[in-house]
Amino acid sequence: MPKDTSIRSILIIGSGPIIIGQACEFDYAGSQAALSLKEEGISVSIINSNPATIMTDKVIGDHVYLKPLTVDSIEEILIAHAESADLPTIDAVLPTMGGQTALNLCIEADERSIWAKHNVRIVGVDVAAIEKTENREAFRQLMVDIGVGVAESKIANSFLEGKEAAQTIGYPLVIRPSYTLGGYGGGFVHNKDEFDSALKRGLEASPTHEVLVEKAVLGWKEYELELLRDSADNVIIICSIENFDPMGIHTGDSITVAPAMTLSDRCYQDMRNQAIKMMRAIGTFAGGCNVQFSVNPDNDEIIAIEINPRVSRSSALASKATGYPIAKIAAKLAIGYNLDEIENQITKTTSAYFEPTLDYVIVKIPRWNFDKFKGANKELGLQMKSVGEVMAIGRTFIEALQKACQSLEIGRAGLGADGKEVRNINEIMDGLEHASWNRLFLIKDAMRMGVPLESIRKVTRIDKWFLNQIQELVAVEVELKRYSLNNIPYDFFFNLKQKGFSDIQIAYLLGNVTEDEVFDRRTELGIRRVYKMVDTCAAEFPAQTPYFYSTFEEKSSGDNLEGSNESISSKNKKVIVLGSGPNRIGQGIEFDYSCVHGLLAAKESGIEAIMINCNPETVSTDFNMADKLYFEPVFWEHVREIIELEKPMGVIVQLGGQTALKMAEKLKEHNIPIIGTAFDDMDTAEDRGRFSDLLKELGIPYPKYGVAENAEEAILVAQEVGYPVLVRPSYVLGGQGMSIVINDEDLEKAVVKLLGDLPGNRVLIDHFLDRAEEAESDSISDGDDVHIIGMMEHIEPAGIHSGDSFAVLPTFSLSENVTKAMEEYSIKIAKALNVIGLLNIQFAVKDEKVYVIEANPRASRTVPFIAKAYDVPYINIAAKVMLGVAKLKDFKIERKLKGYAIKEPVFSYNKFPEVTKELGPEMKSTGESIRFIKDLEDPYFRKLYTDKSMYLSK
Repeated sequence: MPKDTSIRSILIIGSGPIIIGQACEFDYAGSQAALSLKEEGISVSIINSNPATIMTDKVIGDHVYLKPLTVDSIEEILIAHAESADLPTIDAVLPTMGGQTALNLCIEADERSIWAKHNVRIVGVDVAAIEKTENREAFRQLMVDIGVGVAESKIANSFLEGKEAAQTIGYPLVIRPSYTLGGYGGGFVHNKDEFDSALKRGLEASPTHEVLVEKAVLGWKEYELELLRDSADNVIIICSIENFDPMGIHTGDSITVAPAMTLSDRCYQDMRNQAIKMMRAIGTFAGGCNVQFSVNPDNDEIIAIEINPRVSRSSALASKATGYPIAKIAAKLAIGYNLDEIENQITKTTSAYFEPTLDYVIVKIPRWNFDKFKGANKELGLQMKSVGEVMAIGRTFIEALQKACQSLEIGRAGLGADGKEVRNINEIMDGLEHASWNRLFLIKDAMRMGVPLESIRKVTRIDKWFLNQIQELVAVEVELKRYSLNNIPYDFFFNLKQKGFSDIQIAYLLGNVTEDEVFDRRTELGIRRVYKMVDTCAAEFPAQTPYFYSTFEEKSSGDNLEGSNESISSKNKKVIVLGSGPNRIGQGIEFDYSCVHGLLAAKESGIEAIMINCNPETVSTDFNMADKLYFEPVFWEHVREIIELEKPMGVIVQLGGQTALKMAEKLKEHNIPIIGTAFDDMDTAEDRGRFSDLLKELGIPYPKYGVAENAEEAILVAQEVGYPVLVRPSYVLGGQGMSIVINDEDLEKAVVKLLGDLPGNRVLIDHFLDRAEEAESDSISDGDDVHIIGMMEHIEPAGIHSGDSFAVLPTFSLSENVTKAMEEYSIKIAKALNVIGLLNIQFAVKDEKVYVIEANPRASRTVPFIAKAYDVPYINIAAKVMLGVAKLKDFKIERKLKGYAIKEPVFSYNKFPEVTKELGPEMKSTGESIRFIKDLEDPYFRKLYTDKSMYLSK
């Protein structure tokens, strides 16, 4: 059926601020859907309260509403569009792109008859389908009715019903609350003693106070299928995903692999048939769907876990894994198209009515931030705890697994073989039994220490095939130690690289050689990466979209040792943008927003834009955002070989947060041009000693400080600068490891811990300006002029990390003298640091005196917020200045803010009920939203201002 021409204007509901369980995969889905609908000539309105995302940017939607995600906000938008001659009347709403938040809002608006009242159709899903899938009892009954297996279970709305269910079913059990996201409120119960507290938590977490008490199939295998269906009832399976971890760990916290590796063909066909039957049974909508199954490893019995009638966390992964843009196609299906009427976005010659074929392996590993939540229960279970994820592509599972480990930004060079192994056997065995963030690494450590594979399988219940793959790495490492660098046989060296070993791992295993020496030796042997295309069809049809991953390929005929490299470097003027890697606290989606704008600015300037990133949730890794996408770890060895192939005019490191910035020194060492501010100037800002010397030279006040390399030195420094002091390691982001201490004893503990966590680092000790106000400025400098993007005042006092503070734009209580000093210091520092591009400066204000705390010559967390509040494309301007294609005077900058904008931090404490809500210099928030107020009499603002010091802690 062709497009429904009665739909001329659609409202997309976003997912709001980033929280654990609902992250930027929905920003990706919403952005892709909006662009897909605009291609069809449909006017797109977006409601979302998150200022850090590209989804709420004018390059994505025709009408963007940064409003609180409430039914009242939605109705305001519908009325405004109906009553204004300048705005199109909204005909339909698409709620499937904004996670659970959007679905819940859609249901609430439906219950209040908002859609019917304003004559708005719901497309992409059926409200009855949401009800069937979210209501645990309705879902269970439907599965029974259509003959799909489910675990034995009973519904409970009270303690009495819950206890009766437990008595009937028997332990172990799982508690699943209705209508929650990311496993919130759920958990496993192994015995009677744990049951009461788990039931109470589940009943309280469910908005309908309803839980499913279900037999726990712990240790069974877990799989997901991503489906698409059109209005003609054609269904295709986009991707099969297998969880490396067995049942018992939330799929968002599981390592996952695509395609499924250990599934028999008969079982897979059975699973496909059941998934299609389930999708057809829940409603008549056209769109995307995610189905989760569990399989008994002893007899291949299949049971259904759940079905989500929307794009999911896994849809983004499946889209990036296959090159099949699920959200983009789902949006077109929602407006009436059938699958065979839409072209395949990658090949441009085949239809979208085909199932992708993978001739490579995908591995996703979650990224956790337990270090930010002191006292948190780190054991993984039914409730999701990870804050981000990485994806890697390789020719084999083991190559992709090692690349994923290199992508994680946790200081590992691959899966072990880097000197960071755990050697305590009791710690290893306990970690295998009680899964946490490092279980994958502990499996390898156990094998290295000789623990039998069968013992590891029994305790972890991970499929033997995966364990055998990891065991192979251990055997190869033992063999490598027999050689020196110059006598490694070619075939063995080649095998090491095919198994994903990085040069730095090989150097570590050999001992007494450097990463560069390993690189030079393998280059001499002709062992170089080749780049293969992600084409959705295993090269059966030619792909038009330049989306690549690296691998090592066997020798071709003749002397060509490089195999077939499918990435052909152009002669164009080009630039590489380094991405920000996995989302984590302190470095989130706002850096992806910056990277996307960097790509767009380069393309607008006639420069080929190349992206390197490994985060599957983001818009920057969408196959059509850059001129060329390398889905690779932002890890030196990988970046270096792409640069050598592409030979760009330079690399942009300012937009990808600390991940990209820390590459700057390597780029300088290898004489690779950095676009924008030079490495030495960035290093001056990062190095506290050099930066303070610069401030002294410029006559700018700063808190007294000192540097220490051990606890004794730290105490002497603290006595000189005066307590309270702020203790931190140098070169960190998101306040990692920072604390405020008030005496010698606490200082000694803090320093010993810091140097234990970050060996070789130096500790900075600043006098803490107690009860000072905190403020910050963001600016752009082109080398001649400096433009202040915005100056913000924090509601909370100094001592609470800027990312955790409510910040107000423009400043609201600082005197004119103070704001003038902030502006003057910003300009002086920008010029002294020779900034070309962006600069963020943090200030503390005490007794009308302005102190500079730190300066960051890069995109900051706050630039997207300011760009949205003032309605000015600041990153685009900064990127063009960095590229040298424009000066500040070439832009007409007009701010459009009336009143004030407040940046509101959002926390995910509900995932860690045992953690107290204390705030200090280490950042803990996972996301943010924006709120506009007319004036300072606003009751919301007054309440914030009253509570401003309440949570300040050390």
